[in-house]
Amino acid sequence: METLRAILAETGLVGLTLPMVAMWIIVGFLFYLAIVKGFEPLLLIPIGFGALLVNLPGTGLLAPPVYGPEGDLVSAGGLLYYFYEGIHIELFPPLIFLGVGALTDFGPLIANPKTLLLGAAAQFGIFGTFLGAVALGFLPAEAASIGIIGGADGPTSIYLTSKLAPELLGAVAVAAYSYMALVPVIQPPVMRLLTRPEERRIRMVRLRTVGKLEKILFALVVALVCILIVPSSAPLIGMLMLGNFLRECGVTERLVKAAQNEIINVVTIFLGLAVGTKLAADEFLDPATLQILFLGIVAFVLATACGILMAKFLNLFLKRNPINPLIGSAGVSAVPMAARVSQTEGQRADPANFLLMHAMGPNVAGVIGSALAAGFFLTVIGG
Repeated sequence: METLRAILAETGLVGLTLPMVAMWIIVGFLFYLAIVKGFEPLLLIPIGFGALLVNLPGTGLLAPPVYGPEGDLVSAGGLLYYFYEGIHIELFPPLIFLGVGALTDFGPLIANPKTLLLGAAAQFGIFGTFLGAVALGFLPAEAASIGIIGGADGPTSIYLTSKLAPELLGAVAVAAYSYMALVPVIQPPVMRLLTRPEERRIRMVRLRTVGKLEKILFALVVALVCILIVPSSAPLIGMLMLGNFLRECGVTERLVKAAQNEIINVVTIFLGLAVGTKLAADEFLDPATLQILFLGIVAFVLATACGILMAKFLNLFLKRNPINPLIGSAGVSAVPMAARVSQTEGQRADPANFLLMHAMGPNVAGVIGSALAAGFFLTVIGG
């Protein structure tokens, strides 16, 4: 018996707790959403598996390195500790933005600059929820991390939260990616509520062709202007526009393919595992998590509504070439899913209406807007 007790004491079973088992159930739900429902599987599966690993006792996966009195390395630390360092040192989210930039065509935004206002309007969802979270008693840094969920931009949410409120990273990341995946469910009721049938049937003028030089200059000008105005946005905006510049310059095909495929795929795995480290039972199973999930969907709905209402406001002055208000909902930066929802809802009202390329304008503007919002919060709150 003593031998059995000694063997048992060496296993992880003695450290197993009910909260850890509860987290296994939550992990199973994340796997269900990713595998069965197809909601953001590329992120939810690594996040879920990382969460599973950190809710197994005795693994030492999060242990930091240990150094002796003379600076010699005694213990190298756990594997997941180093994955999280990729977020902590601001590496993984900007690399994701590099891939996003290489995958994104800013032509629709350049062809119809008015749609930049729709992407900007959607950011009111971020700031409105920030004020609501402060009113509920969250600290400004926590409120900013919750509000950024309204941008529907997972890497930006992770980037900002890791710097301002790392203890909320697990809940914020799960909310951000879950609601991004639920765009086709969350947005249509808001879109129908705020628009009339005749507005949904508006056919927009065909977009002009945007030249190569325009696209190259756009990447450079946006990088210069945005970083000069909000210097804290440099890691995200800089890498986003670098990826896009590589795409549009036409002479770096190998680098573009690497950014679009190998780099973004590898970093996605590492980023997901790193986020999963913040889903340990003692951090995630907290009443504040439910508040964060609630405020996250409020932010998302508010961002969608503000984009639509801005389009309706602009139409007061655009009598000849009005904007279909449905594309305003694409001002959140869930690229390209939000644009596809605008297309789907437009064709529900008029099967011959094609809004996808028009909706890509506010959609990519939302990516820039959420990055600037994050930079603003870092400047004002992060010091």
